[in-house]
Amino acid sequence: MKFWKCLLIILCLGFIASIFCFLPKAGDTKTAKPKPVKKEAETKVSLVMVGDALLHSSVYNDAYNNGTYDFTKQIELIKPIIQKYDLAFYNEETVLGGTSIGLSDYPTFNSPQEFGDAMLDAGFNIINLATNHTLDRGEKAIINEINYFKDKDVLTAGSYDSFENAAKIPIKEKNGISYALLSYTYGTNGIRIPQGKEYLVNLYSDYQAKKDIEAVRDKVDLLLVSMHWGTEYRSEPTDEQKRQAEYLASLGADIIIGTHPHVVEPITYIDDTLVIYSLGNFISAQSTNNDYNTMVELMTMVDIVKTTKNGQSHIKLENLNNELLYNYYQKGSKWTNFKVIPFSQMNATYNSEYKRLYDKYSSIVRMYNKDIPINNAA
Repeated sequence: MKFWKCLLIILCLGFIASIFCFLPKAGDTKTAKPKPVKKEAETKVSLVMVGDALLHSSVYNDAYNNGTYDFTKQIELIKPIIQKYDLAFYNEETVLGGTSIGLSDYPTFNSPQEFGDAMLDAGFNIINLATNHTLDRGEKAIINEINYFKDKDVLTAGSYDSFENAAKIPIKEKNGISYALLSYTYGTNGIRIPQGKEYLVNLYSDYQAKKDIEAVRDKVDLLLVSMHWGTEYRSEPTDEQKRQAEYLASLGADIIIGTHPHVVEPITYIDDTLVIYSLGNFISAQSTNNDYNTMVELMTMVDIVKTTKNGQSHIKLENLNNELLYNYYQKGSKWTNFKVIPFSQMNATYNSEYKRLYDKYSSIVRMYNKDIPINNAA
């Protein structure tokens, strides 16, 4: 009996000792700590967009001075605005084939490359090259334009010099946000693309858009799609524009930038996709009897905000704003003194009806969404 009591005491003492072995010693800092919660990182880029650079001969003749072309005065009121933004888009409606092949006006345009100099100097760095006028002066003008932009720090899309380059989708980055531009036109005014050189201009098809978006969507934070579409001088998008916008939004486009109608059309959202149906003209010599509709245009601004948490990134569009612009010029034996003017700087000298025009075209922009902001009440 004594033996069993002794054995029980020894086992109890051993158990107690084992407990003390696992208790933390004085000064022992190896205690479990809660895992740190990763903070959410945020970065953003700002984007501004304007419409069609439609360079009639009166526009470039007004810029002619001492054997060269200087467009800086025409956009001098816009430049300080553009330079505030990280990214700036415009539509090069008429091909910049340059003076070496001879400049030309409607219906087959060719424009001086000095216009590109002025726009790049102003801060524009994203440029659409796919329009119904891309083929106006043939392959030579297109190659001249591509070579002009080739050594510039800009992103262009829609027109190429080879199938190899057409298949590439360049990706650029700003402030840690990667972005790409896809670009398409509905057609080329009946001018046939040379057989075997379909790379010269991107024609839109649902198939091609799907293929391109699927190739790049997972590689970029921000996907811009430039669409040269719609009906000229019509202030409301066609059913086909709406269908294509729905389709592109379903594929994952973040911003759809509409050009070609030469007039302002509405802005809206399709789920999270911002749709600008038409920015209208940026600069041109189009004259109209339809209430200055080709002379009142739109500049759209938005911030792209990227948040990253636990390795997962998400973007959202914030601070959407808009500014109406006016394409001013003086008529006479020659049309002169072209200037793009923000409505916030408009007065009766430029157009005595500017307040009424502001109200009219603001309402068109807000046709589908009354909450779309326009920041420059006249």
